[in-house]
Amino acid sequence: QVRLVESGGGLVQPAGSLRLSCAASGFRLDYNAIGWFRQAPGKEREGVSCITSNDETTYYADSVKGRFTVSRDNAKNTVYLSINNLLPDDTAVYYCATTWDWLITPATFVDPKQYSIWGRGTQVTVSS
Repeated sequence: QVRLVESGGGLVQPAGSLRLSCAASGFRLDYNAIGWFRQAPGKEREGVSCITSNDETTYYADSVKGRFTVSRDNAKNTVYLSINNLLPDDTAVYYCATTWDWLITPATFVDPKQYSIWGRGTQVTVSS
């Protein structure tokens, strides 16, 4: 079965850190760009980051630049999203999804329509 599974979410205090994981099963991530999205209650899904497969180019939404870092370990078939200096506004369900390098530009990486396989998400709650 082809799927993505996110993990690593939880309850964190403001200014804390987390590392989210996106693990693939049933297929190899090596040839896929992987995007990270988040959705807070009552809000639309927001693209926050993407990493390509060919040269591991990374993209970040302005709202997370400097605090989020996306990386990949193809040997582990996993992509990571490290989040530092967490803010209450980072509270959301975080999703990863697959796409292809040729679909991704600085403008399109935030568009959910460019992505095909989605995980079920992991909850991140930032609260004191």
